[in-house]
Amino acid sequence: MDRIILFDGVCNLCNHSVKFIIKRDSFDYFKFASIQGETGQALLKKYGLKGDLDSFIVIENEKAYVKSSAALLVCSKLDGAFKMLKIFRILPPFFRDFLYDLVAKNRYKWFGKEESCLLPSPEWKQRFLD
Repeated sequence: MDRIILFDGVCNLCNHSVKFIIKRDSFDYFKFASIQGETGQALLKKYGLKGDLDSFIVIENEKAYVKSSAALLVCSKLDGAFKMLKIFRILPPFFRDFLYDLVAKNRYKWFGKEESCLLPSPEWKQRFLD
């Protein structure tokens, strides 16, 4: 079963996060689609999500996860000690999402923005749906 991560393809933080995930996802759990692309837009529509979300989104088992819930789901599947971060799921989402929202709202200012979406390297191309 594929888990799909929708990400902001022009956000430098988001693009670095995708690269980080790919390098630590040795079982290829995740596929990727930019929110700006056709696949991303179709999935946003299917799950009733807005395209201007300040979040990356994980779709698993026909359910969409956003913000810290999406991030912790991803961490639970990565190699190494990142799996231990799932313990933060015990905290209520409004508490976890406070810090997430702070970073998300300032991501372009703090990390920059590209003119176009991330182009995957040839060895990663099969992991991208757009």
